[in-house]
Parts: sequence; structure tokens; C-alpha cells
Amino acid sequence: MARSLSIEVNRRYALGLVAVTATGGIFLAPEALAAEGSPFAGVSLLMPGAGVCSITPEVTEGPFYFDPELERQDITEGRPGVPLTVRLQAVDSQCRALTKARVAIWHCDAKGIYSGYPGQGDSRDIDTTGQKFLRGSQHADENGIVSFKTIYPGWYRGRTTHIHFKVFPDDSSVMTGQLFFPDALSERLFTTVAPYDDRPQARDTFNQDDGIARQAGQVSQAALREKASEFEALIVIAVKAG
Repeated sequence: MARSLSIEVNRRYALGLVAVTATGGIFLAPEALAAEGSPFAGVSLLMPGAGVCSITPEVTEGPFYFDPELERQDITEGRPGVPLTVRLQAVDSQCRALTKARVAIWHCDAKGIYSGYPGQGDSRDIDTTGQKFLRGSQHADENGIVSFKTIYPGWYRGRTTHIHFKVFPDDSSVMTGQLFFPDALSERLFTTVAPYDDRPQARDTFNQDDGIARQAGQVSQAALREKASEFEALIVIAVKAG
């Protein structure tokens, strides 16, 4: 029987998901995040006095982008799924915060459907034209950080699980990328938790099979941590100046 949205990832499983690879992603248990020296400890996502940040590779924006011009923190619009907070920090190559940069994200729902487009779903018969769920933008705070309330994204044929983002450091420049999730966690959710598991097909693409994920590399793998009733995804996006 599928588990409800009140998920519980047991501690043994959580502590087992700490492998860091270019294709696997990172899962950080609360204990790891609190550890001294963690880049995700404290208020800032960056270690104090960090040196040079690795530039986040740009990748395609994909076929489902449009800008609904919605500045908002909660982008769910009632779509069912495992609650997820996405925290992104926009910085330059010297780890200096890109204060007031506009950050936009968009992604599919638990069944692999994007808002705003026809011809979707496993049978290509779902039309979400005119809808704007799971899309939004915010302006970064003094630390370059934005935080979105959303759901854990699902999958669709030919792609691994991901969230798209754009960072606008100013009115004349933009950086486009995607962030990715640990395959082990995604597979557990997709096979045991509703509504992710309510699909006749099994997903066909994992991180190591996805050319865009390979191009993006390890720096585009989100760090995940378990909270009381949700997950939190953390990522630092280093934007090349100019």
C-alpha cells in the first residue's frame, strides 16, 4: 500500500544516503548539516571566508519555460506531492552574494506534468495551457538567498528528476541551469509514496543516463536534508561575471 504524504524516511536509510558522486547527488541528515565545518551549517549556505566558488555550468532551459511574472514563495497552487523547500544562493566566483538578483524556478508535478503546455503525460493527452503551478520567482536577500515552497518533482520520459532555474544578476544578463536530486531518494518516493507511485510505467532515466545532468556535473546536485514533514534542497549557484 502506498504511503501518504506524511512521509517518514527512516534514520538508517537517511544516514545511508551520504555518497557524493557526479551523478548521484547528496543526502545530508540533520546531524551532518549541524556538523562543524559543513558548508550548510548556520544561516548562510556558504562557509565563512570561503575561497573561490565553482562556476555552475549553464544548461538548456528545456521546452517548458515561460515567465509568468509571479514573484512568490509558495509555488505549489495545490499540486499534491511531498513537501519540499528549495533554498538557492546566488553568488559570484568569489562567493560574494548577488544581492537582489532575481531567481526563477519551474518544474513538473508529481506525475511529470508542467503547467502551461498541451500534449503532456504518459499518453500525451494532458493540456495545462493557461495554468501556472510550480513556477515563480523571487529577489535574493542580502545573502543572495531565495527560498521556495514547492513539492518534490516527479519524472517524465527521457529525463531524470530535476528543477529548472534562471538567475538574473541584473536586467541585462541571465544564467540558466538545472538542479538534480539523489536517485536513491527519488526512487524510494516514486515507488512508495502517493501520488508518485500511481503510474503504470517505471521511470526510464536516472542521473547517470541523463546527458544534461552529466553536463551540469556535481555542482548542480542539490544537497537534501530531512525535516519533520518535508525535505529541504540546498544549492549554491555561482554565476560567472559578465
